[in-house]
Amino acid sequence: MDLIEFWTLCSSNGIVIEKSQIDLFKRYSDDLKYWNGKINLISRRDEEFLFEHHFLHSLSCLKYIDLKQKAHCLDVGTGGGLPGIPLSIVRNDLKFTLIDSISKKIKTTEMFAKHLNLRYMRTLDLRIEDLNQRRDEQRKYDYIFSRAVATIEKIIGWSDKLIKKSGSYIFYKGGDLETEKKEAMELYPNLIIEEKEIDIVGYNWYKENEKKIVICRFNNDNC
Repeated sequence: MDLIEFWTLCSSNGIVIEKSQIDLFKRYSDDLKYWNGKINLISRRDEEFLFEHHFLHSLSCLKYIDLKQKAHCLDVGTGGGLPGIPLSIVRNDLKFTLIDSISKKIKTTEMFAKHLNLRYMRTLDLRIEDLNQRRDEQRKYDYIFSRAVATIEKIIGWSDKLIKKSGSYIFYKGGDLETEKKEAMELYPNLIIEEKEIDIVGYNWYKENEKKIVICRFNNDNC
């Protein structure tokens, strides 16, 4: 998929991208492909599907969630900057923290962010569990994102001190999630889980592969 096809597909699904932002996606894709040859950031066989399977996937939550302006966001296990960097390109008001425990990945992602002049972004080289326990970390997040990292209950358990009471977890998932959701709700009885099937008009791959956005938040009225 080329840039024009990507741009058109996003527009057809209500994801508005400006011309200057498309230029940033081109720069990011060039950087990501180059460094993926040196560091395993994404699957090598998936490089040719970078726009449709990685960038569009990262942005797909915008079709279903109206993210608050200037929200503080945490991207857990970001790898090569997904979904944080694509979301930051399109929603440059968002204040993102990208975290990964693999040093070479997060250092490369920090370089990507600098090349793209993403000023509201910081990167951290540590495990989410460690950030959760740091007494000097006073920041609370409106949204915590996780794309193919771990189960719902694990991510929540690793980051429960980092989410605002009004905050939401946004998980990128696939397949049958009933068991995973049941286990999470057994552990967190006041957890509300909303599952959105990703339906991209003009590109059936997401429906064919049962890709979903899962939104989790706590019902604090019952706490």
